[in-house]
Amino acid sequence: MIKRFLFYGIAGLVIEIFWTAIISAMRGDKKLTGNTSLLMIPIYGSVVFFEPLCLLIANMPFILRGSVYTVCIFAAEYFSGYALEGIIGVCPWDYSNCKYNIYGLIRLDYAPCWFAVGMLYEKIFHYAI
Repeated sequence: MIKRFLFYGIAGLVIEIFWTAIISAMRGDKKLTGNTSLLMIPIYGSVVFFEPLCLLIANMPFILRGSVYTVCIFAAEYFSGYALEGIIGVCPWDYSNCKYNIYGLIRLDYAPCWFAVGMLYEKIFHYAI
């Protein structure tokens, strides 16, 4: 379980670095600068606790599975951001200036991205077991 926790955590960091690099390129950064925070390792690593859910919904349609993952990711993002702000006084992300944010902790317009990430993690999970 610890190995999978670390694997999911590092996979999340890599995905986030690629994502932020793509966004920086769209803003004209020719260096393709991507960034993340080491605080994200346990957040992405917590996917290990969703493995039973992945098995439970394995036979559901693609759209339904992706939607379940999206809701779970939104919940994890919101509550982990809220907890980090309460515990250490800072959250690695701040969506306050974005149009569809909820308390600066989640962006509803990221739903398609989280859908894709959920499906990617599902593939990673099935490959790992």
